[in-house]
Amino acid sequence: MTLTATTRRTGPLVALVGLLGGVVLLLSLHVLPPTDQISPVRRTISEYALSTNKWVFDAAVLLIAAASAAGFFLLWRRRAHLPTAVFGAIWTLSLLAVVVFTKNNWAVGPSTGGMVHRYASVAAFLSLPLAVLVAAGWVFPRERAWRWAARGFGVVSLLWFGTIVVGAVNMLAGGPPWWRFVPLGLVERAIAGFAVAGLVVLLLGLHRAGRRGVH
Repeated sequence: MTLTATTRRTGPLVALVGLLGGVVLLLSLHVLPPTDQISPVRRTISEYALSTNKWVFDAAVLLIAAASAAGFFLLWRRRAHLPTAVFGAIWTLSLLAVVVFTKNNWAVGPSTGGMVHRYASVAAFLSLPLAVLVAAGWVFPRERAWRWAARGFGVVSLLWFGTIVVGAVNMLAGGPPWWRFVPLGLVERAIAGFAVAGLVVLLLGLHRAGRRGVH
């Protein structure tokens, strides 16, 4: 199963533009009222969905999901191994779940949808860096600097996730709640930011390979 030469060249670039477009939309929520009042250090990314700017948040996440799906589809069509496709599918489906199920509004109380949102967020935060790690060697078999750049972003993303694990262990040992132990907003943005940066590197690698006519 092969791709046309045009798709090999332009497909990754289209996915990359969509991915970065979604990121820019999310970043705009830091400056658009009323979400400019939400602390990016203490408040989670999904907090934006509880505001009147929910439509911007939803559009951004859906754009990132669509671009990611396109990118991982291109990887699969280029015969990437199964773990890459599985982790990529989990990432994409988790983003869709994040949009469909809004996070808990703790001013009202927990909800079933809010719990689904929480677990989908965890799946998303873990699956993308793992997808980047397993795909890096395949996308860059002979380009060590690019390969380690992608892997580095994936590893740093997982290390940031590890701070949440440390907070949970500390809570079990009698410490404060894990969501107060870490600056959760900052940690979430670091996890997502480094993982998406790794995906950007992969898409650039696919684009370069397509320009060279590598199958």
